[in-house]
Amino acid sequence: MLGGVAVSKVDVTSRFEAKLLRPAKPGSDTSWAFVVLPRDASEKLPRRGRTTVEGAINGQHFQATLEPDGQLSHWLKVSRGLYEGAGAVEKEPEPDIPADFQEALAATPEARKVWTDTTTIARLDWIHWITSAKQLKTRSKRIGDACDMLASGKKHVCCFDQSGYYSKAFRAPDAADL
Repeated sequence: MLGGVAVSKVDVTSRFEAKLLRPAKPGSDTSWAFVVLPRDASEKLPRRGRTTVEGAINGQHFQATLEPDGQLSHWLKVSRGLYEGAGAVEKEPEPDIPADFQEALAATPEARKVWTDTTTIARLDWIHWITSAKQLKTRSKRIGDACDMLASGKKHVCCFDQSGYYSKAFRAPDAADL
């Protein structure tokens, strides 16, 4: 949910909470989302059609043109920059760190520091690289190598074909006939 404030040019203020939605058919630009204003907030606006407002989402200020939604309300297109700035981005879930790797990181403070500064996706790749080893000997070596690479400042695992880890059932979408 987003906390929101929309202020029109005629000093009408509406405060409301609304859910950030993703378009079902975003076209070629998948970097945006939208919010449908509650009807009572929309009714306070000076126009039933397009209207420009100033507002804030979770404290992130913006100016935008609201579009009528055909249901006696308005909707707001929310750019990626706006919803990221408003803290409305869904975060990747933090991966579980295997116990043996956790112990190795705890024993190597330099590696642990770089580990905490990497992205969630990068941490997931490190874990997949370690856990994809077929033999315990290889896994142990990868844990040691991971700690060495991290301690030297390397934030991304090298020399790892991530596609080999993921299911072979994954595939590209079917193409439409031209």
